[in-house]
Amino acid sequence: MDHGNKALKLGLVAVGMFGFGFALVPLYDVFCDITGLNGKTATSAAASSQSLDENRLITVEFVTYKSKGLSGDFEPSVRRLQVHPGEMHQVDFTVTSLAAEDRVLRAIPSVSPGVAAGYLRKTECFCFREQPLAAREQAVMPMRFYVDEALPGHIEVFTLSYTLYDISEQVATRS
Repeated sequence: MDHGNKALKLGLVAVGMFGFGFALVPLYDVFCDITGLNGKTATSAAASSQSLDENRLITVEFVTYKSKGLSGDFEPSVRRLQVHPGEMHQVDFTVTSLAAEDRVLRAIPSVSPGVAAGYLRKTECFCFREQPLAAREQAVMPMRFYVDEALPGHIEVFTLSYTLYDISEQVATRS
């Protein structure tokens, strides 16, 4: 085999790997949506629960993170809540900006263990849309939810975490 053929084949392999790298993220998102892996939650509101299981208690823990470079605070009103499946609850999240200019924020949720994400039903959430925040402003952002009664019995505790990102630049480039 001559060097020209080898170079062509190696070039095609490199281009194929590059293309696969771009396709991997959307494929991974589809895989996570189908299997419920990686703790991704729904991105739209769920219907209200019609029934309540008072014989079971689930502990839901709330954790918040800020992306690198985001100045201010981001905290839940409670760190831990015990809920009955089917019972509606609201947890408020407070964000305080220390920035000198207005920001647009986006919260990305995650649930651990990941399988529990498929049973967390949010009827209202600040994570469903972008959140404008004025310079040095504080905002209270509600999240209303219930845990589906079909949550597997071995899951007694799960953690809902939110990471807050500053998406001001992306919003500015869209305009």
